[in-house]
Amino acid sequence: MRIGIVVDSACDLPPAWLEAHDVKLLPVTVRIGDTRFVDLRDERATLDFVDAHVAERGHTAETAAYPSDRIKALFLDELVIEYDYVFCLTVTRHRSQIHDNATHASFAILNEYKPIRAAAGHATPFALRIVDSQQVFAGQGILPVEAVRLRDAGATAPEIRTRLEFLAERSYAYMVPRDLGYLRARVKHRGDKSVSLLAAMIGGALDIKPILHCHRGDTGPVGKIRGFEPAAEKLLGFVADRVRAGLLTPTLCLSYGGELEQMRALPGYDALVEACDAHHVERFETVMSLTGMVNVGAGSLTVGFAAPPHTFA
Repeated sequence: MRIGIVVDSACDLPPAWLEAHDVKLLPVTVRIGDTRFVDLRDERATLDFVDAHVAERGHTAETAAYPSDRIKALFLDELVIEYDYVFCLTVTRHRSQIHDNATHASFAILNEYKPIRAAAGHATPFALRIVDSQQVFAGQGILPVEAVRLRDAGATAPEIRTRLEFLAERSYAYMVPRDLGYLRARVKHRGDKSVSLLAAMIGGALDIKPILHCHRGDTGPVGKIRGFEPAAEKLLGFVADRVRAGLLTPTLCLSYGGELEQMRALPGYDALVEACDAHHVERFETVMSLTGMVNVGAGSLTVGFAAPPHTFA
């Protein structure tokens, strides 16, 4: 069986990895004023756009998930011919319309694919599964990596589905925002209650950075540290401890809202690398998606992994 994998461009995985493993992309469109950018996971283009537009006006950005009609066209024009079963893995439905758009498109796809496959010489049925990763940023990368690993190992579609649904319930993302003033402006623009405006104002005044957490689609603060670098060090040290304690997959995803060399120079990064190497955990490092950066600000750090239940400390 030919199994395909689709993600949206909010998924923080390296572009070269996505291309090498033939993972298809549903791009998110970002509009700031009159300027429009289609996020195709091009790291250089993303950073250039951030430098030109995000610092001053990014908090006013509007994002648009890939629409249902274009998802339908992608599947009927390409994927129902190239594959027999497709997993579409989306950012948490609590943060984007993409899951609902893909679900809506799936009904039309399953109603209309048969003559298209028949004309291409395929007599077998086509199936697809829309999976809510329940995650954001680097946390969204865990499921696609596991799906590729299982597919390449010869797992069946039902086996992959069961594993992905298991991991979606046990994936975690953590983030440290660099600029709380930007985050405060973005929260106010969106009317987002996941981080209180009062907490953001106090934090900005005292240079206290929150450590934020996403699990099963719910987001919120789990800690506060004075200064970005100490907060990043605290987070990376905590993640190294999780790696030593044992993850549910040998995968750790990191994303950063800027040049990756800046992330690699953060205190705690080298110790995390050593922990990953010692426990045979593969790291996936990438520039944060533009969608992520307009929501949390340039220079932010995110980490994602799957693990047993735990408490941030």
